[in-house]
Amino acid sequence: MTDRRRHATRDVGLAAKDPDKIKTLGRAVIDTEAAAVSALAERIDDAFVAACRYLLGCEGRIVVLGMGKSGHIGGKIAATLASTGSPAFFVHPGEASHGDLGMITPRDVVLALSNSGETAELLMLLPLLRRLGVPLISLTGRPSSTLAREADVHIDVSVASEACPLGLAPTASTTATLAMGDALAIALLESRGFTAEDFARSHPAGSLGRRLLLHVGEIMHRGERLPLVPLGTTLRATLEEMSGKGLGMSAVVDAEGRLAGIFTDGDLRRALDRGIDVHRTAIDTVLTRDCITIDAEALAAEALRLMESKSINGLLVVDEARRPIGALNMHDLLRAGVL
Repeated sequence: MTDRRRHATRDVGLAAKDPDKIKTLGRAVIDTEAAAVSALAERIDDAFVAACRYLLGCEGRIVVLGMGKSGHIGGKIAATLASTGSPAFFVHPGEASHGDLGMITPRDVVLALSNSGETAELLMLLPLLRRLGVPLISLTGRPSSTLAREADVHIDVSVASEACPLGLAPTASTTATLAMGDALAIALLESRGFTAEDFARSHPAGSLGRRLLLHVGEIMHRGERLPLVPLGTTLRATLEEMSGKGLGMSAVVDAEGRLAGIFTDGDLRRALDRGIDVHRTAIDTVLTRDCITIDAEALAAEALRLMESKSINGLLVVDEARRPIGALNMHDLLRAGVL
């Protein structure tokens, strides 16, 4: 074992026994990477603008290339671009020279990542990309490198040092590249006028997608599942309707089927406190007439906002003539993933 390895092993042993040493090492990594990212701010320059113009003008897809750790970062950058309105995908440079280059068309723009700027697998593709006439944007840590010189636009993502004490493992450099990729993605998002609704459409299974895409009509109880009684119904019969439908409330309608009011579990407690006879009392005397309603086309998120702002647990859904067509409660929103 070399002297350097003996010292490294000893330092690890000391760190394991010394919590403060472990904390110091961890903080040093965060400080180094934070400094690397902070230094990028002054590199949001004309080259960054030129890169954005190429990407905005792309008529095909943004193709991200990178080997090793740069490849892992490239995969994330491609995913971020794609989910924020800039169609993109990742291609492994090694596979590109064995057939996957066919994925790249003259309508595309290539975004190539390499800390050294001399990655052999990337440099091998340069003549082929030139033949296709594909614009090339490079992110490297060496502005004088081959990849930087050959690119139509080069963005400098160099770092003063890696967070790795050996100066070998890509740490600060990959963090800086990832941050610059995020900067490009968000600049493009803003330039395209990409909205929260657009984001939701590409994330339909996520909580944001459900909040922005799911409508009340898709989750409400309707038809036979809608608790509903006419005016004149006894309180007891109304309670049976509520129990059978399990929503903790019932719509009350007039002779034309229009909403006259709502009766809820809360109304029941208040009625019992007054000593009401549930067998003889008509629902007309204990219902809440001025009740909150919502439209079936409203977003489920709006139903949630209404319930929270009014401190209620359920809503009736009405049509334009104020006829009840559905009902939902907090449990429905929870099951739908809106909460």
